[in-house]
Amino acid sequence: MSTEPETTEDDTPGTPDPAEDTAEAGGGPRAGAAPEAEAGGTTGAAADGGETGADEGAASGGGGAAGTDEGAAGSDEDAAGTDEGAAGTDEDAAGTDEDAAGDGEGVSGAGAQAAGAGRGEAGAEGAGPLSEAEAELAAQRLERERIERRKAAKKGPIESGGKLSGRAADLLAAVRAVESGEKPVTGVFAEPGPAPRRPAPEPARRPRPDAAGPAAPAAPPPPSAQAVAAVRRVLADGGAPETLAPQVAAVLGEGAAERLRADPWHLLRVTGVRPEQADGFARALLGAGCGPDDERRLRAVTGWLLEQAALAGHTALEAPALTAALGRRGVPDPDAALRTAIEHGDVLVFQDTPNASDTPNVSGAPNAPAEAAGDGAQEAEGAERPVRVLVGLERYALAEESLADGLLRIVNSVPKQEGSTEGWERAAGAVRGSAAELIRAVAGHGLVLHTGGAASLAEPAALLHAAAGLGLRAWAAAHSPLGRDGFAALLRRDADAAAAGAADGAPVPHRPGAATVAGLLSGAEGPGRDADGTLDLDLLVVLDAPQLDVETAALLVESLPDGARLVLAGDPAVLWSVGAGRVFADLLQARVCPQVASRTPDPGPLGELVSGIGIGELAQVEAPGKEVVIVPVRDAGEAVHRTVQLVADSVPRAIGVPAEQTVVITPGHGGAAGTRALNAALKERLNPGPGRFGGFDPGDRVVHSPAPGRVLPGHVVTADAEGLHLSCSGTPVVVPRERVEQCVRHGWALTAHQAVGARWPAVVVVLPGDAVQALSRPWVYTAFSRAVRHLSVVHGVEQALPRAVAEVPARPRTTRLPLLLAQAPAAA
Repeated sequence: MSTEPETTEDDTPGTPDPAEDTAEAGGGPRAGAAPEAEAGGTTGAAADGGETGADEGAASGGGGAAGTDEGAAGSDEDAAGTDEGAAGTDEDAAGTDEDAAGDGEGVSGAGAQAAGAGRGEAGAEGAGPLSEAEAELAAQRLERERIERRKAAKKGPIESGGKLSGRAADLLAAVRAVESGEKPVTGVFAEPGPAPRRPAPEPARRPRPDAAGPAAPAAPPPPSAQAVAAVRRVLADGGAPETLAPQVAAVLGEGAAERLRADPWHLLRVTGVRPEQADGFARALLGAGCGPDDERRLRAVTGWLLEQAALAGHTALEAPALTAALGRRGVPDPDAALRTAIEHGDVLVFQDTPNASDTPNVSGAPNAPAEAAGDGAQEAEGAERPVRVLVGLERYALAEESLADGLLRIVNSVPKQEGSTEGWERAAGAVRGSAAELIRAVAGHGLVLHTGGAASLAEPAALLHAAAGLGLRAWAAAHSPLGRDGFAALLRRDADAAAAGAADGAPVPHRPGAATVAGLLSGAEGPGRDADGTLDLDLLVVLDAPQLDVETAALLVESLPDGARLVLAGDPAVLWSVGAGRVFADLLQARVCPQVASRTPDPGPLGELVSGIGIGELAQVEAPGKEVVIVPVRDAGEAVHRTVQLVADSVPRAIGVPAEQTVVITPGHGGAAGTRALNAALKERLNPGPGRFGGFDPGDRVVHSPAPGRVLPGHVVTADAEGLHLSCSGTPVVVPRERVEQCVRHGWALTAHQAVGARWPAVVVVLPGDAVQALSRPWVYTAFSRAVRHLSVVHGVEQALPRAVAEVPARPRTTRLPLLLAQAPAAA
């Protein structure tokens, strides 16, 4: 039972269409060397004419290279194989491979969502030449009228089979029977109306122990040796790898061995274990006493599919997609399986009845007709309206509902006024362009969205300094330590420039601070919490906002005090979060607060190249300073060779960027040119050694992933009985020996998701021929935009690169946040 299958990164996993389901990126033709005369895409000079194979006047990034690949390998020999049993979204993959530096516990299948920001227009169009403000007011009036009509129509009970029909009506009846304490009638398949809004549990809040800042929350204690030994015996009896014992004991908690023996399918709760593996384990333990229709199996597989959907970014799945996936998983009666999960409270069911003309739909496509869950569109208020039945896990449902409530609390609250209106206006008048717009928007609103590329970070910095000058406690939070450090350096430069230009004796305003989102929430970084348990600040700017999943976003919003201002800032074209949800894109679509789009362009050839990718064009750019280099290769072996040559020799000599400031980005961990192969080759060249510390040596570049979605770059210091000692952005980290294999990887080469939130002076993007299916516009945009001074593209995908940029946008995620925001007034 393998628990570490990894695949080439697939950044487009998320539509509920089983036909598109693929757990690994298949092989594609690898490109031969592209001739200089063809210039269909990016163009640049060679980093080192004699060594890179991309001499001055290199081939185009999208040029039609000649030649085909004889027998291109699959994306990853370690992958568990293509699985057509997912709920339409790669849910059958056992995790996302790119979400963590060391998810050795068994990421099986690509799954992190490609980025983008679909902007659905919520509201009806007004007739006549209305101003933007008048149009917005008219749309709001129409929305309120529609909500009142719906509220009036819902005052009486809805009889099953009345306004609903087919599966939707049956599911509604069964859920109501369950809620009343009755068992659903045999053969009935249920579909409820909207579930009651329940706030998420209040986060644990700890008072600050001292003025120096709060300590990070203590980690849960590891399972005892006796508990692990007991679980190991059960695993051995069932023929499962005994190495899983610590994970099983940690996941199942007290009495893990007894619980596992009574219900072997609890093994599915361990990351990386798949249903067929759990089935074999159950047969070994239970013998003839178990079968495919065992109630324990039905519940476990249903929850597992929804967990895989969450790994692919969905907070819920449509009921037909889930039942279809259950059928492909060998469940004899998928409807009964879902009914069983509902009865036991394993899943929640929601009825989605959006008005396609004036509310955003939950799938992410603006104004697209939603799929009916039953026998077609259902009638509501005398008109045809789509009805969708969504099924989700409670943790994501509560997080999304709590997030919607918290966001609306901020939107509707009166921001704290430390400075006068004139003070805010003076601050806005001191800057230009979209920075002034951002300051004015924040002055009068609790929630503001800010969009833009890397150069636009100067605008949140100007906002933070303006707020600090007005007496507000202002902080920024970034996705990664490298992003935090880069923004902190920008804040310091601006503060030093302001202090140098101030008159002698003038008071120096409070300087805003920067932290990571994880550090801010844990209390390890940032201002700490006040006596009420809320964050001790007045203004929070969250950078890299597209990386917020619903659970993190909900906890962040709940932690803000009344009257605090929240600014979510980020580039909507990058990859979305590793976790479930697409918070930033959903908010942009819902249009519940002011949105300020930066007009500050990213400079130079790199900025021109990335801006074109963002709109679907792989443009040819002039690169007189060797800012962009294309290195054509024929196969994966040559790709690895050229990459090592670039990082170790060519880029340091021709560009002046040392190897330690260069990062390699490739689509996935597996394959002949994935992170594993590239890191092995780069280690041999840059820091050779025997790997005596679990494969690592002092000086190795690594990435540490303490939790899925969190990546801490660093290097190895030493190792001892405590574990592997790392230095991550200057912070000492000790990884226990038993966790090294799961959460530490070499870090010269990263996936695009691991690189989000950080930038490096030089970046080498490797595109081997077997990565064609992993490419999308958001992936390419994210990878190329990580470079500050120089970008080399090791190009082996022929025309797949320009085709991905032009034709492969972000695949939608199924979320409920836009609908919750739109329906919130009715709930109030």
